[in-house]
Amino acid sequence: MAKPPSSDKKAYHHGDLKQALLDETARILREEGESALSLRALAANLGVSRTAPYNHFENKQSLLCAIAEEGFARFNQTMQDVRDKHRGQGGEVLTRALVRAYLDFARNNQEYYDLMYGSDFWRSGKLTPTLKSTARGVLRQDIERLKRGQQRGLIAAEVDAVQFSQMYWGTLHGISRLLLDGVFTDTTSLKKLCDSTAAMLWQQLDPKR
Repeated sequence: MAKPPSSDKKAYHHGDLKQALLDETARILREEGESALSLRALAANLGVSRTAPYNHFENKQSLLCAIAEEGFARFNQTMQDVRDKHRGQGGEVLTRALVRAYLDFARNNQEYYDLMYGSDFWRSGKLTPTLKSTARGVLRQDIERLKRGQQRGLIAAEVDAVQFSQMYWGTLHGISRLLLDGVFTDTTSLKKLCDSTAAMLWQQLDPKR
């Protein structure tokens, strides 16, 4: 019996198609931009039927929401790795490392970051409940970490954890956006910028101030 003709297209079994779609979406966003993205293009690139992606994502918007969620998951893991690496080294050292990690993540993962904090995306009013919950959870976790630090005497007791977290995120996002948009072009001084920002933030947190 003759063998069926071989195909150059890679076949994905049901169990890993969703992740394959997410990975290919991230690649398209990174290399070609959102205008090149469609569920039909994804199906063609992955060698599956045109309807297969719809088993996992209702439309392009739900796919982009899933990419943003994955971005937050990657970001959380990155920051946790930094905390684990610098555990016990002191608040100022950790703050400096976290600032650097945040800016590095934004610069090296723009395909995720643009969706995680994209103004047009968030103003669309079409975000999935899980994305909203995930995004809010990131800020909530930082607030809880600050409060635990205050209870242990590692963070100044008078710091308002909510307001500081908002200021922290706003500051780092602003710098990241300026870097991504090409306003800050002197990346050779980025380390100095990170360290100056971290010193400013730690000045507010230092329990000895």
